[in-house]
Amino acid sequence: MLYFARGSRTDVIGADEVRAILRDVFDGMGPKRRVVAIPPDFTRLNSYAGPITEMAYDYFGDALTDVMPALGTHSAMTPEQIRTMFGHIPAERFRVHDWRHDVVTVGEVPASYLREVSEGRVEYTWPAQVNKLLLEPDVDLILSIGQVVPHEVIGMANYTKNIFVGVGGSEGINKSHYLGATYGMERIMGRAKSPVRDVMEYARTHFIPQLPIVYVLTVRAKDAASGEMVTRGLFIGDDFECFERAAALSLETNFIMVDHEIRKCLVYLDPEEFKSTWLGNKSIYRTRMALADGAELIVLAPALREFGEDKTIDALIRKYGYKGTPHTLEATRANADLQENLGASAHLIHGSSEGRFTITYCPGPEMSREEIESVGFRYGSLDEMLARYPLHSLKDGWNTVPDGEEIYYISNPALGLWASPDRFKD
Repeated sequence: MLYFARGSRTDVIGADEVRAILRDVFDGMGPKRRVVAIPPDFTRLNSYAGPITEMAYDYFGDALTDVMPALGTHSAMTPEQIRTMFGHIPAERFRVHDWRHDVVTVGEVPASYLREVSEGRVEYTWPAQVNKLLLEPDVDLILSIGQVVPHEVIGMANYTKNIFVGVGGSEGINKSHYLGATYGMERIMGRAKSPVRDVMEYARTHFIPQLPIVYVLTVRAKDAASGEMVTRGLFIGDDFECFERAAALSLETNFIMVDHEIRKCLVYLDPEEFKSTWLGNKSIYRTRMALADGAELIVLAPALREFGEDKTIDALIRKYGYKGTPHTLEATRANADLQENLGASAHLIHGSSEGRFTITYCPGPEMSREEIESVGFRYGSLDEMLARYPLHSLKDGWNTVPDGEEIYYISNPALGLWASPDRFKD
């Protein structure tokens, strides 16, 4: 059922409107005894999910008993991040998702189905895993809140990904990421339907149809006039149509088709949002379809301090490095530690240029040249790059610097997907 759908490339849905829309939708659902909210974590600060979760708390009050950020494999939110993102919701309402221990397998998608949707690239069963909180019998509303935006693993973020990955389990997360990586990012990104989405739809319809999940999905973009993030679309429902409508608008809104391939791309990673290459490599996979062969990608990462947000995955990235698909697939076949952490294998594929363009990471003081080069990236001096390319003088998109060099600047790679006509075929 689709409860609400509105949005366009030029629409701006303000806070008061969002609150009124939520009130009308919640009124139509009738009284609830116990509500659980599943918003994203701090890495999706721009999603507007924080204020929406706060509005839901204002409406339901004590009936909203649990807020569990959809961490996936990310680090738990700090008290400061919770206050910044979720405002006045009491701290005692928040739960930390433990992707290794607090999950229940509700069913298994058969290997034959994965073989079919992956065109023979993988042939294993996929466990549909969710946090045990969602299965507690007195929960009569689960609000899955988040932003639909192009995504490297599944095509478009959110919807069932928020459930089966955001509050999912280790095996399910690892296998879904590996499925997407082996199928190919360029064949997935920006598309509502993908092999990974098909698997999760199978799991939703076969294993959790009884769960009272309502999806509250935003489409967000930076307003050209004000430079502020605005809500272009809001979609609320409990089935695929809700997500499909949001994904169509996101493709219109968050997809940037450049007029010619980029030879030099400069990407800035906001210190509040990006502290690991696990997240910061959005600079690579969100731009790869716009970069020319032989292009130079420069990543300005002032807060970079680690590769993986999980200690095990961080160690695997340091051990194997970003060395391309053939190397990673062979390493996975030969090594048990990667076989047990297929999500790490997928990430190593996502973070490689496959030798097609160069990647220069420019970290702050918490990451050394030796560490950067050990995983296969080039090292660049952050101070020297900022002196050569002062950010205050750049605008998002094409720029010509004083010496005549053309560069393409991206202030936040999480907000879109970039491609050239020759490399993106819908």
